Amino acid sequence: MISLNGVYEDGVVKLERKLETTKKAKVIVTFLEDDLPTNSTKLTINNFSFLKSRERSKRYQGNLSEAVIADRKTDR
Repeated sequence: MISLNGVYEDGVVKLERKLETTKKAKVIVTFLEDDLPTNSTKLTINNFSFLKSRERSKRYQGNLSEAVIADRKTDR
């Protein structure tokens, strides 16, 4: 087993050095806790827009209340 350091950025793992090999190799990628990205899509009061929410929800064909209830049940 060989260990290489690297970084994960924009969906790509970039290794700090090249590994010379002629065969395909299986890898395990471990994200260190200190380096985990934060969830940038989390909604906060600073980036909430009622008008944008109304516009986006017009395309939703289901029952929004039931979807919210189901989503909250899975978060438990």
